[in-house]
Amino acid sequence: MFALTPILRRKEFLSRPETDFFDRFFGDFTLPSLMFEGTEWTPAFDVSETDRELVIKAEVPGMDKKDINITVSDGMLTIKGEKKHEKKEENERYHRVETRYGTFSRTLRLPTEVKADRVDATYKDGVLNITLPKSEAVEPKKIEIKS
Repeated sequence: MFALTPILRRKEFLSRPETDFFDRFFGDFTLPSLMFEGTEWTPAFDVSETDRELVIKAEVPGMDKKDINITVSDGMLTIKGEKKHEKKEENERYHRVETRYGTFSRTLRLPTEVKADRVDATYKDGVLNITLPKSEAVEPKKIEIKS
């Protein structure tokens, strides 16, 4: 049965379209890549744990291993690096540049104590793998209260 008021028959008049005018207008708009040169970017990290170690995988494609610095201290893992921009050709015109360049610094609090002197790091195919062996677990000691 139809509603008596025509506006109620047509629900699409009341609902907002999925993309409005401004979304369509700015949808394909990108800032020039010069705006992002030298700024920080953040690589993706995966952190997993086994019985014996913590494993951290960081996606840092297009980097040289000498441009990555890893430190462990006071239960914190810090990974710093710089992804350098390649030289542009004189006759080359870019239509879109989405690759980010510049420095990054990321510090993660480690969920358990690790043996900092036995940390192992490998870099292959744009993925940095860091293996941190866990310290031996300290058994909790029960403290008796004296009267």
